[in-house]
Amino acid sequence: MRETACAKLNLALHVRAREADGYHRIETIFAFAEAGDVLTAAPGAGLTLSVTGPFAADLADEPDNLVLRAARALADRAGIVGDAALTLDKKLPVASGIGGGSADAAATLRLLRRFWRLDIGDEAIGAIAAGLGADVPACLASRTMRGEGRGDRLRAVDLPGLAGTPLLLVNPRLPVSTADVFRAWDGRDGGPLGDWEEGRNDLEAPARRIAPAIDEVLDALAAARVARMSGSGATCFGLFDSAAARDETAAGIAARHPHWWMLATRLK
Repeated sequence: MRETACAKLNLALHVRAREADGYHRIETIFAFAEAGDVLTAAPGAGLTLSVTGPFAADLADEPDNLVLRAARALADRAGIVGDAALTLDKKLPVASGIGGGSADAAATLRLLRRFWRLDIGDEAIGAIAAGLGADVPACLASRTMRGEGRGDRLRAVDLPGLAGTPLLLVNPRLPVSTADVFRAWDGRDGGPLGDWEEGRNDLEAPARRIAPAIDEVLDALAAARVARMSGSGATCFGLFDSAAARDETAAGIAARHPHWWMLATRLK
């Protein structure tokens, strides 16, 4: 069985306050790409994970990553041993603001609920997801949602015309620490999130100070209808009016910056 861990986008991300416990109160619009990492499950003895793909080496020092943590949490909740040979095809860069680890954990829960034929409801699966990270519940749904609180208070939103929008993701191959970016946020509340196209990403400025290459990425996406950094960076996204416009921009970026990572896809 296979499951796609769809890349997560923050179409807008407003940081409203730094809480006493060190977490931040945010308002965001989550959206998801059609493409992402790919997780497969096959019969096996015990619970194992193999990581392949272009970014497999970046997870070599994480023997107990979110995929295994999600699988164990689900098996514990179901009261089963939970045998499975898992393979993660790591196509998305790590520490890149597009929810790679969170999306992988969410895909694990969706996949293994089917693979193990578990009679576990959405509420129970959602509780497991919440225990794995703030973005995991949104990634579990993998649909357009508004997130508040830490990003885990979710409600579905309907944004007509968004599904199928040509999308280009670009990363200068620079990992950026989410914790460092949040620490560098200036603490100013710029106001609530209304229309996402008129919104902003409050983490963009601190991330650009940490990784100035983000400036170049956004400049390279200038032809997009909307170009913005996702999450805490360094991945930026461009939304285009046509696949031809997206592909023209991608070709230009590839010629000027052949070492950058790109993914041309569409919004779900």
